[in-house]
Amino acid sequence: MGSSYDKFQKRRLISSYFSVVLSVFLVLFLLGILGLFVINSKKLSDDFKEEIAMTVFFDNDANDSVIKTFDTELQTARFVKTFKYVNKDEAAKEHTDIIGEDFMNFLGANPLQNSFDIHLKADYIVNDSIAKIESELRKNEMISDIVYDKQLVNLVNDNIKKVSMWILIISGFLAFVAVLLINSSMRLSIYSNRFIIKTMQMVGATKSFIRKPFIWRSIKLGMIGAGLAIIALIATLYYIDTNYPNLNILEEEAMTAAVLLGVLLVGIIITWLSTFFATQRFLNLRTDDLY
Repeated sequence: MGSSYDKFQKRRLISSYFSVVLSVFLVLFLLGILGLFVINSKKLSDDFKEEIAMTVFFDNDANDSVIKTFDTELQTARFVKTFKYVNKDEAAKEHTDIIGEDFMNFLGANPLQNSFDIHLKADYIVNDSIAKIESELRKNEMISDIVYDKQLVNLVNDNIKKVSMWILIISGFLAFVAVLLINSSMRLSIYSNRFIIKTMQMVGATKSFIRKPFIWRSIKLGMIGAGLAIIALIATLYYIDTNYPNLNILEEEAMTAAVLLGVLLVGIIITWLSTFFATQRFLNLRTDDLY
């Protein structure tokens, strides 16, 4: 009979430990995913911004010397991410390939102009900065026109602000939920041992002595859950990097390591605090209140 009861108690204890580890793992994994998204969100938004091209067209009178001088200026310009010179003959060929017909046969001449496709750095993809850059470039008398999608610039900046605000709100909400879920799991785990806690207190054990084994056990469970979450996060990172290499999600090594370390610390701190306050609650209860 005693053996059956001991086995039942052991199964219940293992089930309790498993539920704690599982809840810690799931919550920290979601928090880790959100953290990785936050640190990569700026990079993703910057990459999207830098896809917006500014095209600078030159007069047909602009000779090779003018083009070469402008090319040299762009190489040292603080606002330039990348640029490409597009000869008007190359542009005509690209247009012909796109429409499937040689339009110069109808016009008798190439109406296109030599141009530069300039991709600005993300920090300069804002209305004021682009306007200043455009004004500065137009000082070159050989430039006939500068074209870029102003509406797209406005749309991108407005949407990034909105998305950043929602990410902040969701991050705060999930962090709050994470604390509540882990705290609830730890409280349930301590609740099942409330009579043991009170018995130890009645035979003269100090509160710190009673709390210590429960706290250490909870920290270990938190570390196991956090460790599993870190392994899952690393696997997710490599999966994304393998299937979507253009995102370069592993470039921010320091920030990624900080998130993974943060997951481990959060798992330890929350389980420690939750266990401390849960055991303190039962230590302060009267014996009659345990029922």
